[in-house]
Amino acid sequence: MPVVFLPILRPVRAPWNKGRIVGQKRPLLPRHVWSIRVRLEMAGNLRDLALFNMAVDSKLRGCDLVSLRVRDVFAAGRVKERASMIQSKTAKPVRFEITETTRLSLERWIHDPEMIGLEFLWPSRIHGSPHLSTRQYARIVRGWVVSVGLEPSAYGTHSMRRTKVAQIYKKIGNLRAVQLLLGHTKMDSTVRYLGVDIEDALTLSEGIDL
Repeated sequence: MPVVFLPILRPVRAPWNKGRIVGQKRPLLPRHVWSIRVRLEMAGNLRDLALFNMAVDSKLRGCDLVSLRVRDVFAAGRVKERASMIQSKTAKPVRFEITETTRLSLERWIHDPEMIGLEFLWPSRIHGSPHLSTRQYARIVRGWVVSVGLEPSAYGTHSMRRTKVAQIYKKIGNLRAVQLLLGHTKMDSTVRYLGVDIEDALTLSEGIDL
Protein backbone atom coordinates (compact mmCIF):
# COMPACT_ATOMS: atom_id res chain seq x y z
CA MET A 1 0.00 0.00 0.00
CA PRO A 2 1.61 3.29 -1.10
CA VAL A 3 2.37 5.88 1.55
CA VAL A 4 0.63 9.18 0.93
CA PHE A 5 2.55 12.22 2.13
CA LEU A 6 0.48 15.22 3.11
CA PRO A 7 1.69 18.68 2.05
CA ILE A 8 3.73 20.53 4.62
CA LEU A 9 1.83 23.35 6.23
CA ARG A 10 3.97 26.37 6.92
CA PRO A 11 2.81 29.19 9.19
CA VAL A 12 2.02 32.37 7.33
CA ARG A 13 4.26 35.12 8.66
CA ALA A 14 3.83 38.77 7.91
CA PRO A 15 6.83 40.35 6.16
CA TRP A 16 9.21 41.96 8.66
CA ASN A 17 8.78 45.34 6.97
CA LYS A 18 4.98 45.28 6.73
CA GLY A 19 3.64 48.65 7.77
CA ARG A 20 7.12 50.11 8.12
CA ILE A 21 8.86 52.74 6.05
CA VAL A 22 12.18 51.28 4.91
CA GLY A 23 15.14 52.89 3.23
CA GLN A 24 16.99 56.03 4.23
CA LYS A 25 15.68 57.84 7.25
CA ARG A 26 14.57 61.42 6.72
CA PRO A 27 16.55 64.32 8.14
CA LEU A 28 14.81 66.61 10.59
CA LEU A 29 13.75 70.00 9.32
CA PRO A 30 14.83 73.19 11.15
CA ARG A 31 11.37 73.58 12.69
CA HIS A 32 11.59 70.03 14.07
CA VAL A 33 15.01 70.77 15.59
CA TRP A 34 13.73 73.86 17.36
CA SER A 35 10.56 72.13 18.56
CA ILE A 36 12.48 69.22 20.09
CA ARG A 37 15.05 71.56 21.62
CA VAL A 38 12.36 73.74 23.25
CA ARG A 39 10.58 70.69 24.67
CA LEU A 40 13.78 69.35 26.21
CA GLU A 41 14.64 72.76 27.68
CA MET A 42 11.18 73.12 29.20
CA ALA A 43 11.42 69.62 30.66
CA GLY A 44 14.81 70.47 32.20
CA ASN A 45 16.31 67.31 30.69
CA LEU A 46 19.99 68.30 30.66
CA ARG A 47 21.31 65.01 29.32
CA ASP A 48 18.90 64.65 26.43
CA LEU A 49 19.24 68.33 25.48
CA ALA A 50 23.03 68.04 25.33
CA LEU A 51 22.76 64.71 23.49
CA PHE A 52 20.32 66.11 20.92
CA ASN A 53 22.39 69.24 20.26
CA MET A 54 25.57 67.20 19.99
CA ALA A 55 23.96 64.69 17.62
CA VAL A 56 22.95 67.51 15.25
CA ASP A 57 26.29 69.34 15.43
CA SER A 58 28.68 66.41 15.30
CA LYS A 59 26.96 64.47 12.50
CA LEU A 60 28.45 61.31 14.00
CA ARG A 61 27.13 57.80 13.58
CA GLY A 62 25.21 56.59 16.60
CA CYS A 63 27.96 54.16 17.63
CA ASP A 64 30.52 56.99 17.68
CA LEU A 65 28.22 59.51 19.36
CA VAL A 66 27.39 57.29 22.34
CA SER A 67 31.06 56.45 22.92
CA LEU A 68 32.22 60.07 23.21
CA ARG A 69 34.28 60.78 26.32
CA VAL A 70 34.21 63.99 28.34
CA ARG A 71 37.82 64.68 27.37
CA ASP A 72 36.86 64.57 23.67
CA VAL A 73 34.86 67.78 24.00
CA PHE A 74 36.01 69.35 27.27
CA ALA A 75 39.47 70.72 28.10
CA ALA A 76 40.97 73.48 30.26
CA GLY A 77 37.68 74.00 32.05
CA ARG A 78 35.61 74.72 28.94
CA VAL A 79 33.88 72.99 26.03
CA LYS A 80 35.90 72.99 22.82
CA GLU A 81 34.68 74.88 19.76
CA ARG A 82 35.92 72.07 17.53
CA ALA A 83 36.62 68.43 18.27
CA SER A 84 37.60 65.25 16.47
CA MET A 85 37.38 61.52 16.94
CA ILE A 86 38.33 58.29 15.19
CA GLN A 87 35.33 56.75 13.45
CA SER A 88 34.72 53.14 14.41
CA LYS A 89 33.55 52.21 10.90
CA THR A 90 36.44 53.67 8.88
CA ALA A 91 39.14 54.02 11.56
CA LYS A 92 39.75 57.51 10.20
CA PRO A 93 39.44 60.82 12.05
CA VAL A 94 36.59 63.23 11.48
CA ARG A 95 36.36 66.78 12.81
CA PHE A 96 33.21 68.58 13.81
CA GLU A 97 32.18 71.95 15.17
CA ILE A 98 30.41 72.55 18.46
CA THR A 99 28.17 75.59 18.19
CA GLU A 100 27.49 77.98 21.05
CA THR A 101 24.05 76.51 21.76
CA THR A 102 25.55 73.04 22.04
CA ARG A 103 28.49 74.25 24.13
CA LEU A 104 26.15 75.81 26.68
CA SER A 105 24.05 72.65 26.99
CA LEU A 106 27.19 70.50 27.26
CA GLU A 107 28.63 72.71 30.01
CA ARG A 108 25.44 72.42 32.04
CA TRP A 109 25.40 68.65 31.60
CA ILE A 110 29.12 68.10 32.35
CA HIS A 111 28.84 70.16 35.55
CA ASP A 112 25.72 68.31 36.68
CA PRO A 113 26.27 66.29 39.90
CA GLU A 114 25.25 63.15 38.00
CA MET A 115 28.35 63.52 35.79
CA ILE A 116 31.01 64.12 38.45
CA GLY A 117 33.92 61.72 38.03
CA LEU A 118 32.52 59.95 34.97
CA GLU A 119 34.59 59.26 31.86
CA PHE A 120 31.91 58.93 29.20
CA LEU A 121 29.78 61.84 28.08
CA TRP A 122 26.58 59.78 27.97
CA PRO A 123 26.77 57.31 30.87
CA SER A 124 24.32 54.45 30.84
CA ARG A 125 21.81 54.07 33.63
CA ILE A 126 22.01 50.30 33.21
CA HIS A 127 24.43 48.63 35.63
CA GLY A 128 27.52 47.24 33.96
CA SER A 129 27.34 49.40 30.83
CA PRO A 130 29.78 52.35 30.75
CA HIS A 131 27.79 54.40 28.25
CA LEU A 132 24.54 54.46 26.30
CA SER A 133 24.14 51.65 23.81
CA THR A 134 23.09 52.33 20.24
CA ARG A 135 19.78 50.63 21.02
CA GLN A 136 19.17 52.95 23.97
CA TYR A 137 20.08 55.91 21.79
CA ALA A 138 17.63 54.74 19.11
CA ARG A 139 14.84 54.63 21.71
CA ILE A 140 15.70 58.16 22.85
CA VAL A 141 15.60 59.43 19.24
CA ARG A 142 12.23 57.75 18.75
CA GLY A 143 10.93 59.64 21.80
CA TRP A 144 12.14 62.95 20.37
CA VAL A 145 10.48 62.27 17.03
CA VAL A 146 7.18 61.21 18.56
CA SER A 147 7.16 64.28 20.85
CA VAL A 148 6.81 66.59 17.82
CA GLY A 149 4.19 64.48 16.07
CA LEU A 150 6.38 62.83 13.43
CA GLU A 151 6.01 59.27 12.15
CA PRO A 152 8.67 57.31 14.08
CA SER A 153 9.20 54.69 11.35
CA ALA A 154 10.37 57.43 8.96
CA TYR A 155 13.11 58.68 11.30
CA GLY A 156 15.99 57.14 13.22
CA THR A 157 19.49 57.74 14.53
CA HIS A 158 20.73 58.41 11.00
CA SER A 159 18.19 61.25 10.80
CA MET A 160 20.33 63.06 13.36
CA ARG A 161 23.45 62.47 11.29
CA ARG A 162 21.80 63.75 8.12
CA THR A 163 19.94 66.76 9.56
CA LYS A 164 22.65 69.42 9.38
CA VAL A 165 24.38 68.22 6.20
CA ALA A 166 21.04 68.18 4.37
CA GLN A 167 20.64 71.89 5.13
CA ILE A 168 24.26 72.61 4.18
CA TYR A 169 23.85 70.90 0.82
CA LYS A 170 20.53 72.65 0.24
CA LYS A 171 22.13 76.06 0.83
CA ILE A 172 25.49 75.73 -0.92
CA GLY A 173 25.32 72.53 -2.98
CA ASN A 174 28.91 71.65 -2.05
CA LEU A 175 29.21 67.86 -2.03
CA ARG A 176 32.90 67.95 -1.11
CA ALA A 177 32.14 69.92 2.06
CA VAL A 178 29.42 67.43 3.01
CA GLN A 179 31.79 64.53 2.30
CA LEU A 180 34.40 65.96 4.69
CA LEU A 181 31.84 66.68 7.41
CA LEU A 182 30.46 63.13 7.25
CA GLY A 183 33.89 61.55 7.10
CA HIS A 184 33.10 59.62 3.91
CA THR A 185 36.06 58.22 1.98
CA LYS A 186 34.25 58.17 -1.38
CA MET A 187 32.15 60.84 -3.04
CA ASP A 188 29.76 58.16 -4.32
CA SER A 189 28.84 57.37 -0.72
CA THR A 190 27.97 61.03 -0.09
CA VAL A 191 25.87 61.23 -3.25
CA ARG A 192 23.88 58.14 -2.26
CA TYR A 193 23.63 59.34 1.34
CA LEU A 194 22.06 62.65 0.35
CA GLY A 195 19.91 61.10 -2.36
CA VAL A 196 21.29 63.52 -4.96
CA ASP A 197 19.62 63.09 -8.33
CA ILE A 198 19.29 64.91 -11.65
CA GLU A 199 16.60 67.22 -10.24
CA ASP A 200 19.04 68.48 -7.61
CA ALA A 201 21.68 69.04 -10.27
CA LEU A 202 19.25 70.95 -12.50
CA THR A 203 18.04 73.08 -9.59
CA LEU A 204 21.61 74.10 -8.78
CA SER A 205 22.32 74.80 -12.44
CA GLU A 206 19.22 76.96 -12.78
CA GLY A 207 20.50 79.16 -9.98
CA ILE A 208 23.55 80.16 -12.02
CA ASP A 209 22.80 82.84 -14.61
CA LEU A 210 25.66 83.62 -17.00
